[in-house]
Amino acid sequence: MSKLVAPHGGKGLVCALLEGSAREAELKKAKGLKQVEISPRAKGDLIMMGIGGFSPLTGFMGKADWKGVCEKFQMDDGTFWPVPITLDVSKADADAIKVGDEIALVREGETYATMKVEEKYEMTEADKKWECEQVFKGHGEDSADDKFWKVALEDHPGVKMVMAQKDVNLAGPVKVLSEGEYPKEYPGVYLRPAETRKMFDERGWANVAALQLRNPMHRSHEFLAKIAVEVCDGVLIHSLIGNLKKGDIPAKVRIQAIETLIDHYFVKENVYSAGYPLDMRYAGPREALLHATFRQNYGVNKMIIGRDHAGVGDFYGLFEAQEIFDRIPKTGKPGQDLLCEPLKIDWTFYCKKCDGMASMRTCPHTKEDRVILSGTKLRKMLSEGLEVPDHFGRDEVLVILRKYYEGLTEKVEIKMQHAASGDKMQ
Repeated sequence: MSKLVAPHGGKGLVCALLEGSAREAELKKAKGLKQVEISPRAKGDLIMMGIGGFSPLTGFMGKADWKGVCEKFQMDDGTFWPVPITLDVSKADADAIKVGDEIALVREGETYATMKVEEKYEMTEADKKWECEQVFKGHGEDSADDKFWKVALEDHPGVKMVMAQKDVNLAGPVKVLSEGEYPKEYPGVYLRPAETRKMFDERGWANVAALQLRNPMHRSHEFLAKIAVEVCDGVLIHSLIGNLKKGDIPAKVRIQAIETLIDHYFVKENVYSAGYPLDMRYAGPREALLHATFRQNYGVNKMIIGRDHAGVGDFYGLFEAQEIFDRIPKTGKPGQDLLCEPLKIDWTFYCKKCDGMASMRTCPHTKEDRVILSGTKLRKMLSEGLEVPDHFGRDEVLVILRKYYEGLTEKVEIKMQHAASGDKMQ
């Protein structure tokens, strides 16, 4: 009997992925259906629906679910969900598709799914702006009413993505036919929820924490993971292996750095490294909730939430991603509510006077005594060939990252937000 938290939605793992003869038959049928080209984001969403990572979703959201998720973090039936999962198509494609039709969802020549279209709904510019304000607007200085739209269209990749969406959303259940390149490119790292659950069960784990990563692990990430190891049965270091914004470090480099760090500085029996196939949405607090929601499906009941989780620029307060967990709706029904809880950890850093890693809750010293750690700051130093301060990262990891940056032919400017620079630290 598993001791792990139940998958989200109260229906077990809901997997839309077809395999074997059923997949072959559906692929054959897909050749005769209208072909609709999908975005990279939709590709990742489809794969997550296929492997059960987005349980209990069975397809892309209709208008009532879209509106409920944006407005009150709940689908139309009351099930918690923090970020819209929608499929946008051009008006020309939408006009050629009737409700009740089946279509094939393709990207770059590969068929990822078939879909039974149950609903079509227009997304006007006003609808897209409303979604952005609900999902991406936070409490940081860039989200002020008089500033948000002046800054977001240039500097917020999530807002830019939504505003660039096509004019109609299609909704309906899907049959997923491909996991893309991930099984071949990331063997042993790309894992389905059923696989991580089996691994945790084999170790007898009941209380599992997840560390979300889109950057290579620096000393602060390592410290967060080790705090979780102390209070949980084990930790899943779970890296995004989908698409990132320009200037972020590719997944293969990050995975190599993480595995090197685990080899040298962790008790391996207490930690797993794995990857998941989504694109970043950079939705800050809302994305922290999404991370907790799908981690529940992977068997995780504690989501590590530190400073500026999934943030971008200065759109979010430093600990807004922690605070949002305290104000999400609760129905009292385990199948509808989010069961994965936040493991809230304060701002962490290396303190010279403490002579070790510390946090704002444990260190009595001043900002001048601290080495401020952040993924953005590390990327900026490495991209500009600057010396990385002592205690910022492990030497074995920095060797890997320097080699990557030395091989780049095009340099990308890394913007420093206040949170990453330490300007807001007292």
